[in-house]
Amino acid sequence: MLADLANFVKVQKIREEQGLKVPKMSYHLVFTGSPGTGKTTVARIVARIYKDLGILKKGHTVETDRSGLVAEYVGQTAVKTNAIIDSALYGVLFIDEAYALVPEDGKGGDYGQEAISTLLKRMEDDRDKLVVIIAGYTDEMQRFINSNPGLQSRFNRYINFPDYTADELVQIFQLHVRKNQYTMDTEATEHLKKRMEYAVAHKDRNFGNGRYARNVFEKSIQNQANRASKMKNPTSDDLSLITKDDIEKEFNSTK
Repeated sequence: MLADLANFVKVQKIREEQGLKVPKMSYHLVFTGSPGTGKTTVARIVARIYKDLGILKKGHTVETDRSGLVAEYVGQTAVKTNAIIDSALYGVLFIDEAYALVPEDGKGGDYGQEAISTLLKRMEDDRDKLVVIIAGYTDEMQRFINSNPGLQSRFNRYINFPDYTADELVQIFQLHVRKNQYTMDTEATEHLKKRMEYAVAHKDRNFGNGRYARNVFEKSIQNQANRASKMKNPTSDDLSLITKDDIEKEFNSTK
């Protein structure tokens, strides 16, 4: 999807340079998927891509959510929302869990609607200076988009972020291992695979995906540190090796 968008923009730039008509289009995006699937990271990448393609001058990313847009009292939300938007001009405004602006139970909807109205107006007034990416759970984001015709007309590009597989979670864990100069033995690697397979098989909708893998890594090196601290004169290998027992001791691989 991102490659298609980049190709389209490149061709439109060439058409413009050659004096051909260039249709107006929206560069705003909807990211759908569970937590920890890389939506925020990709939003930052999109901002840099847009800068390289000449869509945005700065290409920075301002990250926010309902709390960053909605104020406590009526009349203050527009001011708060405009301030966030001003800081994102010439870059990307990334709104995580955007569906919270229109709660399903209807509570707090008035203030959220004020933020949405302000956002839609600024997206029109500053359409050459601002790209907005909204993100959240798939069903909730669809409900959010359907709640306002203005949202439907401005957001027509969707990118879904699927949950990670057990193998992908292992790869993420191993990436943290390499980046932080740790090592793993074969037994630890096999135990890690079982750990991730169990997690994926028993996950709920709040499963953290990549964040879960990072958390397991952080707990593992804490366990490793506790073990290494009891050694006399530990070597660099001792200080680097993550063993089976270090990978979340409380996990029972026979579950």
